[in-house]
Amino acid sequence: MDWISRNLPYLMAGISVGGQYALIAIGYTMVYGILRLINFAHGDIFMVAGLLLVYSATVMPMYIAIPLMIVVTVIIGFTVERVAYKPLRSAPRMSIMISAIGVSYLLQNLALYVTGGLSQQYPAIPWISDTITIFGTTTKRVTVITPILTIILVVILVLLIKYTKIGMAMRAASRDFETSQLMGIKINSVVSMTFVIGTFLAAVGSLLFFTNYTGVTPTVGAMPGLKAFVAAVFGGIGSIPGAVIGAFIIGICENIMKGLGLTTFSDAFTFALLIIILIAKPTGLFGEKATDKV
Repeated sequence: MDWISRNLPYLMAGISVGGQYALIAIGYTMVYGILRLINFAHGDIFMVAGLLLVYSATVMPMYIAIPLMIVVTVIIGFTVERVAYKPLRSAPRMSIMISAIGVSYLLQNLALYVTGGLSQQYPAIPWISDTITIFGTTTKRVTVITPILTIILVVILVLLIKYTKIGMAMRAASRDFETSQLMGIKINSVVSMTFVIGTFLAAVGSLLFFTNYTGVTPTVGAMPGLKAFVAAVFGGIGSIPGAVIGAFIIGICENIMKGLGLTTFSDAFTFALLIIILIAKPTGLFGEKATDKV
């Protein structure tokens, strides 16, 4: 019992962080599934969502600030796709990747200009930020809410992709982009919807993440973004359930290492795990083997 009470906080934190990574990882995996693009700006949109709530919460009540932050984040994601990625749709893959890196640095530098490089304190969100006790362990309510909310959102997303018209169009585009266009699927609408869903989930993820880690800096999105990307690759990039399972595994392993007193190596472990997975199973846990069309 003593062992459980000692290690339970790390396990719970791992599940919670895993859920937050999962919400970011879905954005990576969906965009890659359709465009074959790694959206390097995704982690920075997550950071911008954090800053938006920091500033909006100072001038309006929280029940208005949170929906406003989510809507503005989605608009930013949609705008990034239209301005930085859409004109390069038929350009070489490298051009669109450089554009993504450019957007990432643009968002970081805009945040640096706005904040002056200082860490901004994330506001306490009523109820979610409250402290609760589970099996003698004190933690924030967000730790319990995160995995439940993540699973609910993932189930809704899977149902949306499986049973709606836009979901079928997404699946068709991820199978064969060119043929989908020839079949009359409005590719621009499909891609925009993908970015809208991805940035919505990143905004929700930022809400949960910064409730636990309350300092928001211009570069804070880099590490969660990278770990979410690792989770997406680990689970098999292009697979939503794979990204979610990969994120939970990474979150739990990372926090177990902290529990063992190996905090210094917790980040290195994530990337070492990526290397091992890529060597052992390049397509990830649930990735499909790509076949080149002749």
